[in-house]
Amino acid sequence: MVRRALATSLAAVVLVISAGAAHAEPARPVAWVPCPDNPDGECGTLNVPLDWKKPWGPRIDLAIARHRATDPARRLGVLVVDPGGPGGSAAEFALSGLFSPEVRARFDIVGIDQRGTGGSLAIRCADLMPGGPSTHPRDEAGFTALLRHNQNVLAQCRERSGPIFDHADGASVAQDMDAARRALGERKISYFGLSYGTTFGQVYAEKFGRNLRAMVLDSVVDHSVDLGRFVGDRGAASDDALREFEKWCAGTTSCVLHGQDVRAAWEAALVRADGEPGGRQRLLDDMYFALRGPEWEYAADLITGRTGLRAQAFEPNYESVRLASVCQDFSLRIRNFREYERLRAEELRRSPIMRGSFLGHDEATACIGVPGPPANPPHRLDLSDAPKILVINARYDPTTPHAWAVDIQRQAPRNAALLTYEGWGHIAYPRSACTRGGVDDYLIDLEVPAVSCPAVPR
Repeated sequence: MVRRALATSLAAVVLVISAGAAHAEPARPVAWVPCPDNPDGECGTLNVPLDWKKPWGPRIDLAIARHRATDPARRLGVLVVDPGGPGGSAAEFALSGLFSPEVRARFDIVGIDQRGTGGSLAIRCADLMPGGPSTHPRDEAGFTALLRHNQNVLAQCRERSGPIFDHADGASVAQDMDAARRALGERKISYFGLSYGTTFGQVYAEKFGRNLRAMVLDSVVDHSVDLGRFVGDRGAASDDALREFEKWCAGTTSCVLHGQDVRAAWEAALVRADGEPGGRQRLLDDMYFALRGPEWEYAADLITGRTGLRAQAFEPNYESVRLASVCQDFSLRIRNFREYERLRAEELRRSPIMRGSFLGHDEATACIGVPGPPANPPHRLDLSDAPKILVINARYDPTTPHAWAVDIQRQAPRNAALLTYEGWGHIAYPRSACTRGGVDDYLIDLEVPAVSCPAVPR
């Protein structure tokens, strides 16, 4: 019995060591070539396991690009970046002009297209979705129709996309990021994630915190929220953003609604929109995008009817890849109409002006019918192995509520610092000299900035 127990223990140790070695082994180096459409960039592919739980199994190639530090003598290392979405191309983002000249001078800026996005086996299923039932079902029959439509889309999308569809969650992306670190020969990396890219950042900080030099999470998607907060917090933030638009109109003579009751005009516009099929929801969706900008002149024109509704879109394959990522990173499982009714009632309670959140509601209902638990479920964050992380968020952001940024800092008070832009819109870094300077100083000198930046007057 002693020999058998000892043999079992040794086998277990061997398995643990082998698994650790598989994750720690040097990644295959990237063969860099000039990017075909950007002479300042280098492009290549990162070869990684399809399933990180089976590192010896099938492998896939992910698109990767970098912009080398323009001042090599002062180079600080690699800054991995992700524009979020999900659906944005990080490879293209790495070569963009968002970052300041000093950041571009000090870092190799590297972007890896998220699994299912851009040049990384892009999931393309948006053509399967039109013509479906309302995402605001009014009864059991409407909910059942939405469930069946979603299940049909999921089945066809999975068949069309192949195995990548079931391996595109945030935990897999975090593993890819660390494989890139090893392939680049870096002991530590810095990271800059926008919007949904902050989800990948949180997972990386939990799994590989010791491999981080610095991390910026701009406009954070809190990976600890449950279904109710995922929808309700965004609804409340949308109402807060519209109240800010009302204040702007009240104090700005150029606003076409100046001197009027903006709230009454908004309600009247919604009633007018009821005159055409789907008109109310399209007006609500357009107003959401106007507040997200913010584009307050356009918001005023929407209410007065001086402009027509316009087609809105996120990243090229957002609607497709969210089924494989958002639905696997959050517990968005609405099981029946009764549960939907409760969720919708709470959403309307917290957001009586905007009638909820366009994005929160749309993502939650898109995940109706997704089977099983999420692959990368939300949970209370543990950032204890990470260095000080900088979280930055606008006070009035309808997409990623400021409350989520506060929650990240509250969960990890020793490992997270919060910089609040006291203004409006989604994505805070480029809003002002204060926000840009605070982030740049942190990335370059690891100096944590002041707690807030004033809003830039419009």
